[in-house]
Amino acid sequence: MGRPDLNRRQLLGGLGGLLVAGGFGFAALGTGADALASDADTRVRYWNLFSGGDGSNMIAMLDAFRAANPDIAVKDSTLQWGSPFYTKLAMAAAGNRAPDLGVMHLGRVTGFAPGRLLDPWDTGLLAKYGVREEDYNPTLWKRGVIDGKLYALPLDIHVQLCFYRKDVLKKAGLLGDDGRIVPVTSTDEWFDVLKEAKRATKKGLQTIGMWNADQNFQWWFFVAFYTQLGGTWFNATDTEVTFDTDKAVQVLRFLRRHVTEGYSSPGFGGLASAEQFINGSPFVWEGNWSVPVYSGAKLDYGATPLPPVFGRQATHAESHSFVLPHQSERGGATNEAAHQLAAYVVQHAQQWAAGGHIPAYTPTLSTTAYKKLDPQSEYVSAMDHQATEPKVWFAGSTGILAQRVGPIVVSSTMGSAKPETAAGRMKKALTQLLATKNPMDGKTAAEGGAA
Repeated sequence: MGRPDLNRRQLLGGLGGLLVAGGFGFAALGTGADALASDADTRVRYWNLFSGGDGSNMIAMLDAFRAANPDIAVKDSTLQWGSPFYTKLAMAAAGNRAPDLGVMHLGRVTGFAPGRLLDPWDTGLLAKYGVREEDYNPTLWKRGVIDGKLYALPLDIHVQLCFYRKDVLKKAGLLGDDGRIVPVTSTDEWFDVLKEAKRATKKGLQTIGMWNADQNFQWWFFVAFYTQLGGTWFNATDTEVTFDTDKAVQVLRFLRRHVTEGYSSPGFGGLASAEQFINGSPFVWEGNWSVPVYSGAKLDYGATPLPPVFGRQATHAESHSFVLPHQSERGGATNEAAHQLAAYVVQHAQQWAAGGHIPAYTPTLSTTAYKKLDPQSEYVSAMDHQATEPKVWFAGSTGILAQRVGPIVVSSTMGSAKPETAAGRMKKALTQLLATKNPMDGKTAAEGGAA
């Protein structure tokens, strides 16, 4: 049963902390154990961007590593997320003051001047500590490879999901014998589901929350459904825009239809959508980092990848990944310890999965412990059909591409621009970005905070 008495302050406190972990909030600068004062033989400085629930899970994994490896002291610092994090990391790398290990969203790595601001991983060292390419989804591993070298070691993927209230859908006859939402394979089927769910919804609640005025979420949803249609962005050499405006219009019309047909209310955007879901709204689309909030609220709910309404499975995915910020004299025991620490955390990501993320290390996914996680085990298939942003310097979580194109998607969803007009604007923005030089070229790092 749900908790209709859950007040707004409780909800915002819980979900707000998770949005920090998902990449929106700002964490205060902090440190873990004072490794610099330790008697350990080797010291590793590690910068990350995790706070909230993710921060707690990361600290637990670091403490486990410290207990298992007392000869390695880990100095962990949590930095302010967003452009400030990338600016600080770039300046440290350019000035030879970089930490031994860092974290970045995988989509940002291409724009971070691999070879100048990032050092490649030694895959032989990773293998020594138990992490190999064959332990990864091939698509995910290849996203971290640039010019034949591995620059990002994925820890997870975090995906956009369709959360659904089982109690409401059962009343509407939309649950299968397995207790999960009935399969949906077309836009017509999806809106039939929404129609039936609306009939079973308490008065005063919207049918689906979809962050309809948020530029990041709307962009992520667009990426997912555009990928379902087989849409492309650029040619193989990233010299020409191949964006398909006809396919874009299909997606934009689909998103807009949720509002025009009364299933998603602009008055319940953002966190209000989550509040509505807590109080009995049948659906909400948002990131997997909300799993701890809804589980903590004791809801009878499930979560599945975004529905394959265009006939092909694809849901938006990003990845927290380990990187090696550039050091002019990287090597020796400290560098090996950085590899060992990253490999350890990757292999012990069962703790990380508690935050809703899908561990990148595939052996974890087949364990009994992971299969018992609910609803995580329901959407683990998202690993095999990731919809990602193009591999270009201006892409990546809340990056320039989302900042430029996200508001255009919102304008269509909210009705201030026609889908056809919005699609044209999107293609124009992509063309302009492709012709723009990457400011984070490794030479002007201090000016490249927006990359």
